[in-house]
Amino acid sequence: MKKSFLCFALLFSATWSNAQVSPAISSWLQNNTGTTGRHYVQGNSTPINDADLVNVQSVQYSNNWVYVTATGVPSYITGPFLDGNPSLTTNQNAIFKMPLNPTQNTGTATATQGGNIGIFINGVAMFDYRDGVAWNSTSNALCGGPGNPPCPGGPTATQAWNRDAIVAEKAGFDCSKGHPAQGNYHHHQNPSAFKLDLTVISTICDIYDADGLYVINASEHSPLIGYAYDGFPVYGAYAYKNADGTGGITRMKSGYQLRNITTRTTSPTGASVSSGPNVSTTYPLGYFREDYEFIAHPGEADYLDEHNGRFCVTPEYPNGIYCYFATVDENWNSAYPYLVGPTYYGNKTAAKVTSITETVTTYNPTNSIEEQITLEKISVYPNPSNDVLMVQVNSLLAKDLEISMLDINGKLIDKKTIFQGSTIAYFDVSTLYKGIYFLKTNAGQVLEVQVND
Repeated sequence: MKKSFLCFALLFSATWSNAQVSPAISSWLQNNTGTTGRHYVQGNSTPINDADLVNVQSVQYSNNWVYVTATGVPSYITGPFLDGNPSLTTNQNAIFKMPLNPTQNTGTATATQGGNIGIFINGVAMFDYRDGVAWNSTSNALCGGPGNPPCPGGPTATQAWNRDAIVAEKAGFDCSKGHPAQGNYHHHQNPSAFKLDLTVISTICDIYDADGLYVINASEHSPLIGYAYDGFPVYGAYAYKNADGTGGITRMKSGYQLRNITTRTTSPTGASVSSGPNVSTTYPLGYFREDYEFIAHPGEADYLDEHNGRFCVTPEYPNGIYCYFATVDENWNSAYPYLVGPTYYGNKTAAKVTSITETVTTYNPTNSIEEQITLEKISVYPNPSNDVLMVQVNSLLAKDLEISMLDINGKLIDKKTIFQGSTIAYFDVSTLYKGIYFLKTNAGQVLEVQVND
């Protein structure tokens, strides 16, 4: 059914206590309302309420570091994970120590690693391309990860062919393109709903909410969605074409492409390596990270470097900074290397810590945000509706958005909240009389909708 788009601005205001506060301090989604997580189980589209708080619980900073305390639980509903993953999203009780003054690594680039390579602004873990599974050329079989024998040399040993999680584990991602590893919910890729991609490659959102951290919007600069472990910001897929902030909005393109190979006997550099499986329907091109090669695009400003980033001006960094991007293809499907990597641009100095051992200041967003936060577009669909009316924010929501449904006489019919760091709410209109109704936001905007029999 065709969507109806209704555009309006929602304005919120407060005051900066320090106009020079870094976006690495002010951009985290702090949960000040006590919102807790929810999850789906397979076969049931009614979410189960959990006890763990969502998003970030506190942000503290010194001259050189910002400490982000988070559960790792997002406000959007997680699960189900249809590949047999028995894990649920659980509280990680994490403190992330992130650098406030990131620096370029001028020596040998540091490779990204398994597990956390960064953190999204809602406190959820950011992983690189890998899923811990590789190819054992001696046994001619997969090794590592659940259900496979260990790889030669153990989990930290270098392997010639490393499996790409985006391709191999698609069946296990929820609608928001995430899944947990022993409770640590994470994204290897752009954290937006499968169903909102231009070409939909997963049907899981047909039953479960089309939700995520934000919605891709090709007409505006993508939001800042996280920070890598070298301290440099990670943005969504769209940005100013030119590094100086000119040239209009365009999709940032990965410099990596699939190699033209049918057998796996050489690395992307052309060096001979232990053989992997031949390219086939079981092991398609792109199944392993080493199926990709980097191609420089000099003079083409919208192509990224080998770290999946570039120096650029952004809304948060008007003087410019090195930025990574959550790359997607022309259909908005995730494009390797997805977020960061396979190497960091900067010096990797961030880490999880168990305590804060220096004097810090607590950042209070309630008292220190001056800027207007504008939601440029909201989608309401289907409109008219006779069953379920969906309201989706086409942006990144930094504050809870309350939406009331009123009848033509102003009587309250229902009230929903789109939580900070999520994008969608549903109104059941199946029992309502045919007619005109209104959706009113807590910022005072009013939208007209129609219910049919």
